[in-house]
Amino acid sequence: MASSDRVGVIGLGIMGSAMAANLMRGGFKALGYDLRAQRRKELLRGGGQVARNARDLAKRVPVVITSLPSSDSLLQVATEIASGRSAGQIVIETSTLPIAIKDRARKILGAEKVTLIDCPLSGTGAQAKVKDIAVYASGPRSAYRRCIPVFEAFARTHYFLGPFGTGSKMKFLANLLVAIHNVSTAEALVLGMKAGLDPALMVRVLGDGAGASRMLQVRGPMMVRNDYSEATMKLGVWQKDMQIIGDFARALDCPTPLFAATIPIYNAAMAHGLAEADTACVCTLLEGLAKVDRALPSGSRKVRLQDRTPM
Repeated sequence: MASSDRVGVIGLGIMGSAMAANLMRGGFKALGYDLRAQRRKELLRGGGQVARNARDLAKRVPVVITSLPSSDSLLQVATEIASGRSAGQIVIETSTLPIAIKDRARKILGAEKVTLIDCPLSGTGAQAKVKDIAVYASGPRSAYRRCIPVFEAFARTHYFLGPFGTGSKMKFLANLLVAIHNVSTAEALVLGMKAGLDPALMVRVLGDGAGASRMLQVRGPMMVRNDYSEATMKLGVWQKDMQIIGDFARALDCPTPLFAATIPIYNAAMAHGLAEADTACVCTLLEGLAKVDRALPSGSRKVRLQDRTPM
């Protein structure tokens, strides 16, 4: 039976697990499901409950949060939720996926009087853990209003942006800036290292000036540590987001020259075997190009390039 203080989370990866944990801290009971057994076990250890599958979960909660890795997974989950026929239910869709795919999921659910609202998140996995993310919500305003207590349990802030799909459009812009600022942070730090400046000092001083950015604040410390193994956004997953931004811009016939300039850098990092590393690992790639060879801090687990050949 659905309980008003219980929220379902389908997809317990970096973002989904962080949302579930914060929901519980905010006074909600979290019911979760993920295809991976290990992720389900981790939710149980953290005090949550686990459903048998997406359909089972949907039948037991009034609000479902989806945090999924692909278009196919969203459409499959939407079909399973719809099969539960929980009229009046709301699905908060937080994944970064093409708007056309989300619209297909919305129609699948709408046929059973389940409302899907488009609510992508801005922030890294590390930020999600400490409730430092923003929700870009779009869809029916009435559904958004019903979900405000849920948003406030797992996010720092939330915005209602208008008709369905507007949230994703804003997310694409946010990710475009992330793509650029992540590379620009690495580029500045590598230039400074080449000039003999201390990386930690650069992050502290630059972060207090006009050149500061959230990526400098969030990923600069990773670049200082020279350790990208604890990924808050895996480079391989980020490639999917980069493709979505590029397709979005091309569909509008809108040039994005700075974004385009970052693509070969991320692609080169992928080619060097860094798919499982955090996207901040582009710093390692640029260090190789600049012939900067840092000593590792004690205890650090640097993700090394398979070779140091320039792009």
